[in-house]
Amino acid sequence: QVQLVESGGGLVQVGGSLRLSCAASGRTFSRYGMGWFRQAPGKEREFVATISWSGSSTYYADSVKGRFTISRDNAKNTVYLQMNSLKPEDTAVYYCAAKLWGTVVVTTHYDYWGQGTQVTVSS
Repeated sequence: QVQLVESGGGLVQVGGSLRLSCAASGRTFSRYGMGWFRQAPGKEREFVATISWSGSSTYYADSVKGRFTISRDNAKNTVYLQMNSLKPEDTAVYYCAAKLWGTVVVTTHYDYWGQGTQVTVSS
């Protein structure tokens, strides 16, 4: 069982930056591919970024490519999402997810999910 807790969300102005963190419980974090998803009101949950269990591969949605960076620190059992040049359309609840031995997983087929953290970008 893996528990995921997101943090770092908040209110930011257009063009600003935020860094989201997702802390995982357990000793096997390094075996999990990690992903970030987001869900805006009235919309389906959508893929944002993913990093493989080894950390060697990352993949981004076109809408965030070049602005967001996913990374992981296995010593801290934490995955990060650095978000720069934020836009109003980035406003959503952001979720992290874990998939055992996951490589580059862009669908919602993850094993565990966090509760989410709200990101609001004001214009």
